[in-house]
Amino acid sequence: MSLVHKLSAIEDRFEEVSKFIVDPEIIGDMKRYVKLNKEYKDLEDIVKVSREYRNTLDNIESSEEILKTESDPEFVEMAKKELEELKAKREELEAVVKVLLIPKDPEDSKNAVLEIRAGTGGDEASIFAGDLMRMYLKYCDSKGWTTDMVDSTTGTSGGFKEIIFNVQGADVYGTLKYESGVHRVQRVPQTETQGRVHTSAATVAILPEAEEFDVDLKDADIRRDEFCSSGPGGQSVNTTYSAIRLTHIPTGTVVQCQDQKSKLKNLEKAMAVLRSRIYEMELAKRHEAEAAMRKTMVSTGDRSAKIRTYNYPQGRVTDHRINLTLYNLSAVLDGDIEKFIEELKMAENAEKLKYGDENA
Repeated sequence: MSLVHKLSAIEDRFEEVSKFIVDPEIIGDMKRYVKLNKEYKDLEDIVKVSREYRNTLDNIESSEEILKTESDPEFVEMAKKELEELKAKREELEAVVKVLLIPKDPEDSKNAVLEIRAGTGGDEASIFAGDLMRMYLKYCDSKGWTTDMVDSTTGTSGGFKEIIFNVQGADVYGTLKYESGVHRVQRVPQTETQGRVHTSAATVAILPEAEEFDVDLKDADIRRDEFCSSGPGGQSVNTTYSAIRLTHIPTGTVVQCQDQKSKLKNLEKAMAVLRSRIYEMELAKRHEAEAAMRKTMVSTGDRSAKIRTYNYPQGRVTDHRINLTLYNLSAVLDGDIEKFIEELKMAENAEKLKYGDENA
């Protein structure tokens, strides 16, 4: 199918969806309405470019017709110049259209659950996990996203052994998903008296926030335990059974939340994380199958893969998936990770385009 025919079909579907989302019967079916509304927004971007592209093709055709029939030298020269500009614009729009036509991950527009866990390196790994947490919080703030703490376990010498928080905003998962994996730090720990550089690690997991209708969690499959919260928070936090631990019996998945004084709020947060973890298990299977087909290493979500190294002595940060090194360590740790994310998106799109061309 030619590019023009593909775009024509997309415009037809856009008009169809436009009618569906104002249909009272469909509005009453929330699951279907949410899905169609998302499709409408995705198609809207393509349709805007499509109409500009088709208009450019019409103008090219008109300019070529003028060159065939016009005899006035000055007019012909103007038509030639315009035709040259139009053809350059056509090439630019075709490149944009090809990227827009790449099938989007339906999860990309979702909010996300961000989990950071200290890995190898003892106390230094916990401190590094805390550094990563601050990096992501600053990045989220720069994007205008909101963050909400779910649970945390502090390290013995600072930082965190584990920290979980929700991130809400536009296309959160589609942006942060590239951060899943093992992050390594190379630096001299504060406790090192000989000045030797040590390597420590922390694991980052980005989960798409699952809606209630995405996952069917049965009450009979969940064991709920209540216990006293530990850590800072005052007398009422530490003496009431407000903390919640949920165990999903079929998978053995355990989630706990003790961030709030309210038992109900802790339960809601824990359920949201549990739902997202179960949902992510199914997605991981799908992503693994897709990655095997495309042989892509950009966003497989493999949490055991070492994706990035933060080297303090040389002030550099290296992303191993795309061999990109930036010598702005302090800026990166202050949340300036946009360059890595944009390059990873471009690399993945290039892989998808190549895969699409090979299978066209």
